[in-house]
Amino acid sequence: MCEYQTMNDSGAVVHVVLTQWRSDAPHDALAQIVEMIGHFPADIPGISSVVEGPSVSTEGLEGGFEWSLVVTFESAEARDGYLDHPSHLPVAALIGQWAQRVVVFDLSA
Repeated sequence: MCEYQTMNDSGAVVHVVLTQWRSDAPHDALAQIVEMIGHFPADIPGISSVVEGPSVSTEGLEGGFEWSLVVTFESAEARDGYLDHPSHLPVAALIGQWAQRVVVFDLSA
């Protein structure tokens, strides 16, 4: 059974990135992004979990977004350290280069 949670003061932060890729985004660039993300837990302090992948929803309500990255951090400070971390910067650059649209949404968990 799943327990419903509202935002709380545990200090954890969930960082959600939704991406709609440009039509000319090469498969190799996307594979490189996924490979680099796989190193996040070992390279970046304060990460509790990382999940990425395409939508598997059957509702069809993605609004054009095709892929997501969800990173859970132990704290807002860990999230802040991630933003400028040398392992994150090339991922952000590649997403920025090949994304048509990006939404970033952080919430307390």
